[in-house]
Amino acid sequence: MVEGILDYFLHPKKTGYDVQKTLVYAIVLIAAVYGLYELLKRLKVRIDRRLAVGVAPYVVFGGALRVLQDAGVVDSYFCYFFVTPGIYVFVFSVMFAVLLLSLFIERRIGVPYFKTLFTVGCFLATAMVLLPFRNFYGMLIVLVLFAPWLAAFRLLKWGAANKWVSLLHIFDATTTSVALHFFGFYEQHVVPTLFIELFGPFSFIALKVAAIVIILLLIDKFGGKSGKDKEFEDYLKLVIGILGGATACRDFMALAVLV
Repeated sequence: MVEGILDYFLHPKKTGYDVQKTLVYAIVLIAAVYGLYELLKRLKVRIDRRLAVGVAPYVVFGGALRVLQDAGVVDSYFCYFFVTPGIYVFVFSVMFAVLLLSLFIERRIGVPYFKTLFTVGCFLATAMVLLPFRNFYGMLIVLVLFAPWLAAFRLLKWGAANKWVSLLHIFDATTTSVALHFFGFYEQHVVPTLFIELFGPFSFIALKVAAIVIILLLIDKFGGKSGKDKEFEDYLKLVIGILGGATACRDFMALAVLV
């Protein structure tokens, strides 16, 4: 019974996604996001570009680790920590441990924390070189379809954070659409599956664009413009960007190795 419960919530690759499980994940995520924000404040870590740069390589590391597990390159008895949602806990734990070490180094010898955080993250992200990349045609299709979005957002008068967050999610949606349409992949999550079944794989891009733009506009509208509220607004955008970047990296690498 215990193993069945663990598989249901911690190994959805085996048991599939459903509405109940998705709601549980959402509640846990909201609680974790708020708790982490309070923890960062206690550590006196500002939510700014330096933190985003420091965290970025761990997004790549997480995506590479997940695909390595799917491809059978990495196997472990701790299987729950190498699939969603456990991999988020594992990668966060690694990143947070390095963050604490980086803050200690900064306060002792003056090296900015984000430099140590970024450097260690880049080292971990080199795990992606273990992946047997072979689907260069699929990678090319994704990049060609994504290029116009890069050009359009370059001309768009919008905040840099909003652009980056949007582009990460659009890249994820583009990769997913290509994988579904050309290479026989399938979508696991509940809401995208319903939408894709009704309107086709490439409708997922429109869904993502609409959703992420609306969310960011709402954050800008109801978020603060200075002080504490502005920092929380930036934090929310960072979290949304990490979620988009994590799935984008995983999906693109999975497509590249046809997992």
